[in-house]
Formats: sequence, C-alpha cells, structure tokens
Amino acid sequence: MPIAASFRRLALAAAFGLAAGLAASSPASAHPHVWITAKAELAYEAGRVTGIRHAWTFDPEYTAFLTQGLDANGDGTVSPEELQGSAKEHAANLAEFAYFTKLKVAGKEQAFAEPQEARMAMEGGKLTLSFLLPLKTPTAQGRGVAAVEIYDPTYFIAFSLAEGADALRLAGAASGCSMTITRAKNTEPAVASAGQSMTEAMFEALTAASNYGEQFANRAIVACP
Repeated sequence: MPIAASFRRLALAAAFGLAAGLAASSPASAHPHVWITAKAELAYEAGRVTGIRHAWTFDPEYTAFLTQGLDANGDGTVSPEELQGSAKEHAANLAEFAYFTKLKVAGKEQAFAEPQEARMAMEGGKLTLSFLLPLKTPTAQGRGVAAVEIYDPTYFIAFSLAEGADALRLAGAASGCSMTITRAKNTEPAVASAGQSMTEAMFEALTAASNYGEQFANRAIVACP
C-alpha cells in the first residue's frame, strides 16, 4: 500500500477515532499505531539554514503493511527500483501532515518547499524513507537559535530518535555551533506497556486542535557564536 495513502488513513483515523485497516500493524486498542526511528540533519550554507534531511525507518510490522503491492514483478522481494519508483510521490504527500516537522530560526517558524532527493531502501526487514526538506527561503541564524521538533500531533505515529550521536547532526554549520538534543519522553517498550490506558476512546475525546503528541516530541536547539 502506498505510504501516502496509509498516512491519509492515519490522519482520518485520528480525526474520527477509527483504527480501520491498522490492526495488521499494531493493536487497535491503543496509540501509537506506528513506530518510526528517525535521523535528521540540519543543513547550513554560508551561515544560513537551508533545510532538513530526514531518514525515517518504519517498524517491521508497518513496513510489511506499507510494501503491500510494491513487488511489481512478483519475485517475492521488493527491489530498490520498485521502491524508488514511488519514493518521490510518498515524500511529497507528507505535505498534508507538515512533514511531522517544525523548524524555527531566530524565533521565526519556517516554511518548507517541496521535498527533494526522496529515496526508499529496505534493510533488515525495515523500510527507510529519506528525503531533503528545503526551506522556501534559506534563513540566516545569526546569534539566534534554530529549533527543530519532530513528532506527530495526533500520536498515531511515535517518532523516536535513533541511538547514537548521529541521530541529529549539523551539516555545513559554522565552527563553534552546538546542539542540545531532547529525546521523546518514552521508548517503544515503555509506551507499549502503558498503551492499555491510551485507548481509542481517549483520543476520540480530543478536539481537532489538540496537540497531544507534542509531549512526545524530539527536539534540538542549535546555538551558534
């Protein structure tokens, strides 16, 4: 099933409190339904923030859900060519969800242009979608800070940063820039064990303006001299 279509189903389910079609990837009784392990790179050029490069690895169950129908030649495996054929479309359709990304530079929220360099790859039974998310207007950071947040406001999708120091990186930043990372409050096992209290009924009670998932956001603050 195309990633774009599945994300639309996630958004509709969040809006109407439904979990139809998601039972194959996770228990229908609790949020989140999808786990994504994320890496990101904040890109700079000549002192300006130019964009974010994302790499999102889906959990094995949801990988199987997403790749249904992608084996065009029927050989039982999904080839790089079969994945690449739809990667650009999938990344572009994430605009509907603001790419699950917020970026402020010097206190001003930034707008993103269309994603570029979209790729999909399969490794170890997990699908990774990567893409460059350029700013519509590259913005000078100066002595202000750049602040990045990665999360799903509805908490249908749980974003967790990859382990290690390269989970969030700077590319092309000036010498002396430093980054402070705040990881999401939970890890997959912790939320899974607590999931029974996070029922669909609870999420049905939230309004469209609710931002429940913000408490599970991954954040980075970049300061430059």
